[in-house]
Amino acid sequence: MPQENILGKIGDGFRLALKILDFGRISIAAQCVGLGQASLEAAVKYANEREQFGQKIGRFQGIQWKITDMACAVESGRLLTYKAAYMCDKGLDYGLASSMAKLVASEAAMQAAHDACQIHGGYGLMKAYPVERYFRDAKMGEIYEGTSEIQR
Repeated sequence: MPQENILGKIGDGFRLALKILDFGRISIAAQCVGLGQASLEAAVKYANEREQFGQKIGRFQGIQWKITDMACAVESGRLLTYKAAYMCDKGLDYGLASSMAKLVASEAAMQAAHDACQIHGGYGLMKAYPVERYFRDAKMGEIYEGTSEIQR
C-alpha cells in the first residue's frame, strides 16, 4: 500500500477502531435517551387520557410506579451520556464512560418503551400509536456499537 494511503500509524488500526466505537457509543446513548424520553412522554399522555373503572389510568398506583421507574432510568442514562460527552469534549479518556452511558441509556430506552407499550395495552402494538415504533427502535440501541453484554 502506498504511504500516502495510510491513515495514522501502521499497527494502530485496531486501537483507532476502538476509539471510533467509543465515540459512536455516545451517539447511540443520546439516541436512546431521546427514545426513552419519547416513550415516557407517550405513556404519561396516554395514562392521563385513558379511563378505566371510572378514572384515568394514571391514577392507578401500578401505572404511577411504572412511570416513575421510566423517568428515573431515562434520567440516569441522560446524565451518564452528558458525562461521557463532556469527557470527550475535554479530551479526557472517555472509553469507560461511553460504555456506561450506552449500556444504561439503551437498557433504559428498552424498558421505557416496553413499559409504554404495557401502559397502552393492546394499542401499544398498533401503528396508530408511536410506542410500537419506539419499542422496535429501542431494541436496536441495545445492539448497535456493541451489545449490552459487550458493554458489561
